[in-house]
Amino acid sequence: MRTAIAQYYPAESALHSRDPRAKFVAVAAVAVALFTRDSFVALAVYGAAALVALAVSRVPLAWYWRGLKPVLWLIALTFVAQLFFVPGRALVALGPLKVSGRGLELASYLSLRLIVLVLVGSLVTLTTSPISLTDAIAWLGRPLRRVRVPTEEIALMMTIALRFIPTLLVETETIMRAQRARGAAFDRGGPLRRARALIPLLVPLFVLSFRRADELALAMEARCYRPGIVRTRMHPLHAGMGDWLLLAIAAAVIVLASLL
Repeated sequence: MRTAIAQYYPAESALHSRDPRAKFVAVAAVAVALFTRDSFVALAVYGAAALVALAVSRVPLAWYWRGLKPVLWLIALTFVAQLFFVPGRALVALGPLKVSGRGLELASYLSLRLIVLVLVGSLVTLTTSPISLTDAIAWLGRPLRRVRVPTEEIALMMTIALRFIPTLLVETETIMRAQRARGAAFDRGGPLRRARALIPLLVPLFVLSFRRADELALAMEARCYRPGIVRTRMHPLHAGMGDWLLLAIAAAVIVLASLL
């Protein structure tokens, strides 16, 4: 079960060398702007910008595809739901189900927007190491510490969660292979039978997850980690002209998409 969700791909590129704060702000701004316009032209602008960023990142396209595969079911569900349940003039009738022109247009737009959103989000995790991403989130959330929001701890929890997604997927595949070797079948029978077949998979997965959480807590305590204490950084974050240029490009893309 190979996946690129929340994984970092080391490479030498213009995006890898950028400050993680600039990348996070640029991607977050583009992601929010994606939902402010319902236009294929604006979506084409964001899609073109995403493709250029993918090329600049020097990350193999297979890694982006591996990050997109787990959400294909959500994209397909969105497409089907909009295709058959949006009212309008019917183009094709399949029994009680009718495909309207508005439904086809909306289904295509929402599906493409999800694809662009996933690709844009993958740019951050694939070009930014987990430690740098944690530092960026903690730095950007510093103003919230004045109202007693534990931004350092929140950033650490987010990074740990992203870091262990690939690990849990690998362990899930290992358990599934072990269960199949014992005669388990996860892809046979109806929905109820398949759901029951997942019980021997979920129990050891939960046990391994709690065991890893306990080991991680012990390791953090051994390294004298204490919540509520602002730590110094071995590699402080420094923004340069390239980072401001990245923010300017993101702003230009958003403005262009808003005007078209």
